[in-house]
Amino acid sequence: MVSFSTCPIWEDTDPVLRSGRLGLLCNQAAWHGETGEYLFETFYKQGNLKRLFMPEHGLFGELQDQVKLDGTGAYEGLGLKGCEFVSLYGSDDATLKAGPEKFAGLDALVIELQDVGVRYYTFLSTLRNIFLTLKEHHLSLPVWILDRENPAGPGVEGSPLKEGYGSFIGIEGIPHRYGLSIGEMANFFYAEIKAEFPLHIVSWKALLTPRLFPWVIVPSPNIPGFFTADFYSGQCLWEGTNVSEGRGTTRPFEVFGAPWMETLFDLNQRKGYANWNDPRHPLYDSGVFLRWQRFIPTFHKYKDECCFGFHLIRSPGRPYHALLHALRIIRFVAENCGDFAFRPGKYEAGNDKTAIELLAGDPLFLDYLRGLRELKEIREYLRDEEQGWIGRVKDYRFYEDPLFSNSGNQKM
Repeated sequence: MVSFSTCPIWEDTDPVLRSGRLGLLCNQAAWHGETGEYLFETFYKQGNLKRLFMPEHGLFGELQDQVKLDGTGAYEGLGLKGCEFVSLYGSDDATLKAGPEKFAGLDALVIELQDVGVRYYTFLSTLRNIFLTLKEHHLSLPVWILDRENPAGPGVEGSPLKEGYGSFIGIEGIPHRYGLSIGEMANFFYAEIKAEFPLHIVSWKALLTPRLFPWVIVPSPNIPGFFTADFYSGQCLWEGTNVSEGRGTTRPFEVFGAPWMETLFDLNQRKGYANWNDPRHPLYDSGVFLRWQRFIPTFHKYKDECCFGFHLIRSPGRPYHALLHALRIIRFVAENCGDFAFRPGKYEAGNDKTAIELLAGDPLFLDYLRGLRELKEIREYLRDEEQGWIGRVKDYRFYEDPLFSNSGNQKM
């Protein structure tokens, strides 16, 4: 059973939210201007918070990507006596999927996470893993999801992740940019796995007040603002290479580069391009401006080294397909920079494939990056795959949006 509500959770009359024993999955984004509190504080003051679950990056987004949370002693100073802390991102892969014992003694589970609308973001896997545990162990635990606006918008990019490419950073069957809120994706997962526990989804519009904007707290260290979602679906592919995706700067996923990429200047001179935004240039896209620059990451790839690269700046009012543009850029750099390489070795829990294989998630995209496919074929393939996803999930949406069409405001 799935219900959709426009009533704020603090006004809900269901007694389980007032006096039941609650589990809560959240992080720092679950702070509310109406109460001036984090949601875990509100429930604790009511006296019914029994278990606090935390996703990747920790309770306050204090941990960088892929840093495991194995101990929760750092949270003892919060004064939440009698509340058990549970990490859902530890070194042991088993922690990624909470066992049924973690839901024992609870009357309900409340989830509030700010998603970013792209399948690499691990909060979606954390949500689905909980659903799978409840389903597999026949637990009838009521789940409340406080929905959040999708900063990536209704646009769709990419192809559903292919069989054999699934991992914690990618659920099979989900495209790179899926165009649904986390509540709508929960509705989809619920139907997909044929779940039977009660699921209540609270509209993100119910959470807005004149003093609380849709997104005022960053969900993780390297998603610094609403604008990052414009690029994340494409620029995250750099994680599968030896090019910096901008981690260690104040503009991750908008900035990319490497110390050896300055050789691209020579190509510009040989070809006679006016500048990097010349419509004849292989990197040109009308949806963005490319600003060349130098930057020094303070951590991650090329820490303390001067990199040559680019800053992507959206062109106002023009459509942009971030994934396709990133595929084009990566292939261009691979063909014109001798030091370019794909990152070797296992990258993420649940699959032994390399990072670029898991992130691209499709043999056709991998072939294109290796120079084995033509751009026209990729464009046509994307168009078909995106339309297929839109048709598949149209019945799971809660919000009407006239922009919801093939690739939304994206352009190929």
